[in-house]
Amino acid sequence: MIEVHQRSSVRSVVVGTAAKLIARPALAWFPVNGPVAPLRHALDVGARLAPRHRDTTVEKVAGDGWHGELVMPKGVRSGAGAIVYFHGGAFVFCGLATHRRIVEHLALRTGLPVLAVAYRQHGRALVDQSIADCVDATNWMIERGFAADKLVLAGDSAGGHLAFAVALEATSQGIALAGVVGLSPWLEFDNTERRNHANARRDHYIPARRLDAIARVVTGKPIHDPAMSPVNRDLAKLPPALIICAADEILRYDAEMMTERLQRAGVPVTLHIWEGQVHAFPVLGGLLPESSDALSRVAEFVREAVVARPRLRLLRNAAG
Repeated sequence: MIEVHQRSSVRSVVVGTAAKLIARPALAWFPVNGPVAPLRHALDVGARLAPRHRDTTVEKVAGDGWHGELVMPKGVRSGAGAIVYFHGGAFVFCGLATHRRIVEHLALRTGLPVLAVAYRQHGRALVDQSIADCVDATNWMIERGFAADKLVLAGDSAGGHLAFAVALEATSQGIALAGVVGLSPWLEFDNTERRNHANARRDHYIPARRLDAIARVVTGKPIHDPAMSPVNRDLAKLPPALIICAADEILRYDAEMMTERLQRAGVPVTLHIWEGQVHAFPVLGGLLPESSDALSRVAEFVREAVVARPRLRLLRNAAG
């Protein structure tokens, strides 16, 4: 099912305009490598100054090469269901702090624990290792007592890639998770068709043509292996999926392609497309009414997806 939503707020116009004037030029020219490249982490460092939501509690988690935060609503007992959330940032930047608000909102709206995962990124690892970290984080939740079939994997942009990649790793081992949520997911590393899409000129802040270079850097491969992109894998055994994107963003290409291929594979999938929004707009939490509406859709999907089934353990993949 595909549903299109109209823009309903003036705030979204302001956010979109700011993105075009500030974020797009910055992302078009800021170097991924070189002496000033580490400054890309300043965004996450600055975001740490934002206060925590008073209605949530946080448990620090240390994994093997990754770390995270288990966020829970206050006064709610931990049930058997949970969400594992992978932040976006093109495998290059962002972290727990930049995505703190969406994780808190998901915990409060679902009443479930949410594990936010800080996986290794460019500078410390390639995409294969990022996936291995996220598999480990999912295993941590299973070892914590959450049944695999009661876990929903979610993420935005590169995090959406990771959510689908970990779900595919699970299905290859015969393990069915509860569901997968992709918010403006980056699911195809080959940029050949996408850079000629009409949205390459409309996207509020992603410079479409730069995705070629970023994909080569984060995968470590000069030529893209189709199998590295979740959209090209065998999708038939994936759990139900929810995909959300903005109408004018370049990664609408990925969202629509994955939706079409999931439908063809017989996997239940719903795609929501929002007019007038920026890439990964649900990450903005309560800042926009459209973001809030999108998060309500995610919460509803999660509640419906979480069911009681036997516990199985997801094995670490060979990339680790």
